[in-house]
Amino acid sequence: MAMARASSGLAYPERFYAAASYAGFGGSPSSSKGVISKFQNDVALLLYGLYQQATVGPCNVPKPRAWNPVESSKWTSWNGLGNMASTEAMRLFVKILEEEDPGWYSRVPEYVVEPVVDVEMNNGDSFPEPKTISAENGSLLETQDKDVVLEGLGSVGVYDQWIAPSISGQRPKARYEHGAAVVQDKMYIFGGNHNGRYLNDLQVLDLRSLTWSKVEIRAGTESSESSSPVLSAPCAGHSLILWENKLLSIAGHTKDPSETVTVKAFDLQTCTWSTLTTYGKAPVSRGGQSVTLVGTTLVMFGGEDAKRSLLNDLHVLDLETMTWDEIDAVGVPPSPRSDHAAAVHAERYLLIFGGGSHATCFNDLHVLDLQSMEWSRPTQQGEIPTPRAGHAGVTVGENWFIVGGGDNKSAGVSETIVLNMSTLIWSVVTTVQGRVPLASEGLSLVLSSYNGEDILVSFGGYNGRYSNEVHVLKPSHKSTLQSKIMESPIPDSVAALHNATNATRDVEYEFEAGQEGKIREIVMDNVDSNPMNIKSKESSDQLIAALKAEKEELEASLTKEQLQSLKLKQELTEAETRTTDLTKELQSVRGQLAAEQSRCFKLEVDVAELRQKVQAMDTLQKELELLQRQKAASEQAALNAKQRQSSGGVWGWLAGTPSNQKIVDI
Repeated sequence: MAMARASSGLAYPERFYAAASYAGFGGSPSSSKGVISKFQNDVALLLYGLYQQATVGPCNVPKPRAWNPVESSKWTSWNGLGNMASTEAMRLFVKILEEEDPGWYSRVPEYVVEPVVDVEMNNGDSFPEPKTISAENGSLLETQDKDVVLEGLGSVGVYDQWIAPSISGQRPKARYEHGAAVVQDKMYIFGGNHNGRYLNDLQVLDLRSLTWSKVEIRAGTESSESSSPVLSAPCAGHSLILWENKLLSIAGHTKDPSETVTVKAFDLQTCTWSTLTTYGKAPVSRGGQSVTLVGTTLVMFGGEDAKRSLLNDLHVLDLETMTWDEIDAVGVPPSPRSDHAAAVHAERYLLIFGGGSHATCFNDLHVLDLQSMEWSRPTQQGEIPTPRAGHAGVTVGENWFIVGGGDNKSAGVSETIVLNMSTLIWSVVTTVQGRVPLASEGLSLVLSSYNGEDILVSFGGYNGRYSNEVHVLKPSHKSTLQSKIMESPIPDSVAALHNATNATRDVEYEFEAGQEGKIREIVMDNVDSNPMNIKSKESSDQLIAALKAEKEELEASLTKEQLQSLKLKQELTEAETRTTDLTKELQSVRGQLAAEQSRCFKLEVDVAELRQKVQAMDTLQKELELLQRQKAASEQAALNAKQRQSSGGVWGWLAGTPSNQKIVDI
């Protein structure tokens, strides 16, 4: 830590010139012919380019001849920095040197002489003429080491490792699913979940002194008749965004949820909360969504509503007009999810990574083109992360750092990962061991800086235990800067961005330190005698050919898919036509069936009538038979009477009965 304090005590540009002298660069830019042998080739070239950029400015010299691959590589390194400012080149030079040799400052020669030149800055500024730094007998260095005391984030002396700094003040209640934002070297923490209870306190961590304090909320205009301050409702799973001089709290789970998303603002000057009026169709209330600031617009995706239904809708809020708008993007969107991470790249591409449903976690990556409003799912490369939800992310340039998260299998995800959003290549930054707060879900991650260097700050989380601890990490940008200098990106689509192979990796150098600490180049390895630029061109041609082949393959696949889609559409049309015909036929059959049913009813009526008639005929038949029997009986009686009359006339005559008297047989 003593060496770290000493190196920090020397101001720029003296600090840069001390580092340049230690690295072996001479008293003038023209004298810097190489670097000491302990540096790797790519680091040596990078230091050379930064030194030239800081002392001379942007490269305006012609490219060396092809037969000198060493000078060609040095020119490529310098030229690749473009119009980088001299001050930035100085800081990056020192930063890379400290990454390679953290104790360099303690081994600086007793007399460090900088080049006597005025360094012209791109912004018009210039440094005064450098002076000789006398460190005779080490007394000056020792005095500076004693006088300089690092505080706050300045105590972070290692790269790419999480450390737990010493924190003072009363720590906030342990929590997760809170909101976090950085405002002028202060990290604000709002809300969260502790033991199933929602919180609404606002805490602030001074990143300079690493001291916690609680923000006292003042009464706002809404409570002018009351002495009690206006507080925001306790919530968790919300998003905290810095906009102008306010902290915006968007959405989140609450005890009594509203029907739509509410936007609340905390005024950093008056320390008051207020509810902002929005226009348009506000999204349904939710928590676990992602909210990303893109220019003057907030982009909201996904989340989980009050009924625990997962969402994958897309909404934007114009912060200038406070108007909501629902976006119906084309393409295949991510599946419904919550607790994912989102980031914006180049103010055009919205990236969605991971998240979870009720049953599983995801590790897919989706990209939304904010100009064409089209979803795509590009191919991920490198060390592809495992599925996770509840992780936190923050962008540093074109790098997207992600930490924590859970996977429903273990206590938490232990590795810190980074995605280069231009190349879509994943890599692991570091891994923590054991059940620590960094391996948990619902933690927060923000970006701060100290002395021109980026610092990641995490807070809280839950992995079976609630946490209120703070961890910091200082990321290394050496590999990122090298990729910018040494590689040639293929533009115009996040899904197709691939960097060319580093042209200098096929060339091997030998460096030898001289007796006076100077450096000189020795020889190239004879194993590979091809010139650097030819290999670079061949690599570029091979890459272009590979990309063209991949493009042709993708186009062929796209054509095949389009033909398949057209075929399916035709089959669908035919099926719809058949369905229509069958529907008409069914309706006709139904009509015929109705007609037949009507006829059957009529026939049943006729049959009933016929049955009644048959029954009547039976009755008439019986009556007829009865009449016929009566007739037969009458006829028989008449016949009998006639017979008796004929036989009784003789006896009557004999008895003296008149002949005209009729005898009736009763």
